[in-house]
Amino acid sequence: MAKDTDPAQLSRTQAHALRHANELEGHLTWLDGITGTALGVLAVASGIYTYLGVSSLLDDNGALSFIAAMAYSVAVSVAIFVFWSYLLRLLPAVRTVGSRIGLFLSMCLGSLAIIAMSSWLNAAALAGAAAVEQHLATTVQDYQAALERANTIAVSAQGLQRDVARVRQGFDDLSEQEATGNLSGIAGQGAVFRLLQQKSGELAGLETQIASQQPFVDAAFAEGNAILSRMRALTVEAGPVEPRSVLFSEEAVRLANIITQLRQLSVAPLVVRAAQDLSASVVTPQLRSTSNETRQDQAATIDSVLTVLGQRAETLRIAAEAVSSMTPPSDTVYTPISTADAVIKYAGNFIPSWAGAIAIDLLPAVLVLIMTVTQAAIRAGRDGSTTEDMMTLADLRAAMIALKEVEGHLHVKAPEPIAEPHPVIGPQPVQMTKPAE
Repeated sequence: MAKDTDPAQLSRTQAHALRHANELEGHLTWLDGITGTALGVLAVASGIYTYLGVSSLLDDNGALSFIAAMAYSVAVSVAIFVFWSYLLRLLPAVRTVGSRIGLFLSMCLGSLAIIAMSSWLNAAALAGAAAVEQHLATTVQDYQAALERANTIAVSAQGLQRDVARVRQGFDDLSEQEATGNLSGIAGQGAVFRLLQQKSGELAGLETQIASQQPFVDAAFAEGNAILSRMRALTVEAGPVEPRSVLFSEEAVRLANIITQLRQLSVAPLVVRAAQDLSASVVTPQLRSTSNETRQDQAATIDSVLTVLGQRAETLRIAAEAVSSMTPPSDTVYTPISTADAVIKYAGNFIPSWAGAIAIDLLPAVLVLIMTVTQAAIRAGRDGSTTEDMMTLADLRAAMIALKEVEGHLHVKAPEPIAEPHPVIGPQPVQMTKPAE
């Protein structure tokens, strides 16, 4: 059987809870004096940064743009102040679960609206210039990768000169063997010798053409690196970012031309075509030997030479196509970007700035939650208490004074009414008068 609760113990518990609730209410009364001021300061600060963010988006710096930016920032400040003022008063006061959920969802929706209309502009004001510089630095890296890739392809194409020289040297060696009679068995500079010299000359011309491209490749790569150096300097240079962006754009156009030039300086397509022509365009010299056996030997040697020529041409073509099939540099184009767009594009690099921009707008949400918890604690402390229990000493003193005043008014005697003479009914006595002497 459960024990009965001691009324004295219950009274002491209720008194303690009531004192705790009164203490919390006293703190809230003091805090109410500064809450409005603090909320106003936060709203004004957010409005200032919103003004800076809006100004960065407007191209015109005239009076109309100033008025537009100012009007938007004032509207944001008023909206933030009114929105959080509503929630600070209403959300802690409601008691039903449905009302709390509804107001909480309203708070979430309003917070998203504040982020959409203010926080991203605050972030643009806080980190807009740094975000644009990040965009410039990223673009420099892209251009550097494209320049290095184009130079790698051009240098690899220049390396085909060694393959061409090796094939040419092979034909020179064969022609020397033919001149001494070690190839076809007939010494001299006959048909086979002339065929070998013909292909050796074609390869020598191709080799000279490849070698002539090397100075242009080196000069283009050096100029590209010089442009990259100037672009890096513009990225980290002190001062406003807008003028630097204009100069950066001009240098980017020059560098794009250099990259295109390097791509055009690649001789790999030329070597591919030369390798195809090497075996396809063969002018067979006329055999003038008087001996039928000699002509047959020369014809057999020419067929062997043509076979070797086809094999060497195929090897050279494969090497040139390997260079041509290398992944070309990506098309890099510098696109100017505003501070707001840069902050959004590179948001991951500016998380502290985004956190500060959002916190200045949503910090009152913490105050709302604190007020809600505190009001719930006050209501829990007063639960089960009557009006008499919740009276403080000051309330009791005021009640006693009021009671004394009421009692004093009740004890004051009212003035007695004046009696009026009543009429006499019946015969009236006759008053005798003494005659004058």
